[in-house]
Amino acid sequence: MGQPDQFAKRTFADETERITGGAVTWQDPPEIGLVKVQGDGLLLVRHPDRIAGLSAPWPEARMHEEILVELKMPGDHLDFPAVERALLRRQARQVQRAEESARKWLGQEPLWLVAPSVPDWLRTQRALVAIGPGCYRVEPSFFPFLWIAANDLPLRDELVPFLVARSGRALDEFARWVAPRMSLAWLLGMVRSTAMSATVREELLWWVGKAEDPEGKAREREILQALLGANPDVQQKLVEKGRIAEARTALRRVLAQRQLALRPEEDARIEDCAELDVLERWHERAVTATTAAEALE
Repeated sequence: MGQPDQFAKRTFADETERITGGAVTWQDPPEIGLVKVQGDGLLLVRHPDRIAGLSAPWPEARMHEEILVELKMPGDHLDFPAVERALLRRQARQVQRAEESARKWLGQEPLWLVAPSVPDWLRTQRALVAIGPGCYRVEPSFFPFLWIAANDLPLRDELVPFLVARSGRALDEFARWVAPRMSLAWLLGMVRSTAMSATVREELLWWVGKAEDPEGKAREREILQALLGANPDVQQKLVEKGRIAEARTALRRVLAQRQLALRPEEDARIEDCAELDVLERWHERAVTATTAAEALE
């Protein structure tokens, strides 16, 4: 299992109990003796009355003691065989649960399949009954089967475990929204594990950098180290930005020392210039120029 899947499972494990106020907890499912047939996780419903007011799909859990969850992250297969394998794992858990139950259990194991979106082939093969934004009951089915399309879910705190399965622009939107809501450790895990755009990675870095309190500065350094270590492209961009900023500062310092006053439009030219070689050339000219305009020719 790759990093995105592990991250999604950790989010379910860490956040489910908090979000539902202890009404629902997460548990790693037992291995089924079928040459290792194992689902991604189980939602164990402890207090169904506490989740009635949460956003869909949570209220659907009230009628169950246990729900098998299958996570399909961006890049995972969502074709017919992939879904059939998920159904096989559900059926294996169904058999296991029926055999190990101390009492005669005649129920049906529910399946919640979480994915970025609903594949086109599923819409043509099955009827999808909307029970809330991004949440669909798959019919016909002899057991409770929900498809949860993360890209279509609303941005709600109680839906964070499902929202981590978003992809593309929807993932970027989620990343911007969730950044101030979650812990540093979780945010770092998301940056490392999900396929958000490089632009949004940089935005998260600068967002953290805006904090002025000591704790915020510590977060900035930690996130900076993590991002630079895991993203060489971002590292290169930040290094280039730093060198350009230093070149602007050095140029202004020389002009000030030589008492060559900058007009507002000349200062704006320096600020707008993002070419290191141009700034360095201006710096050299500023050493001998008689006016700021001459230095910036």
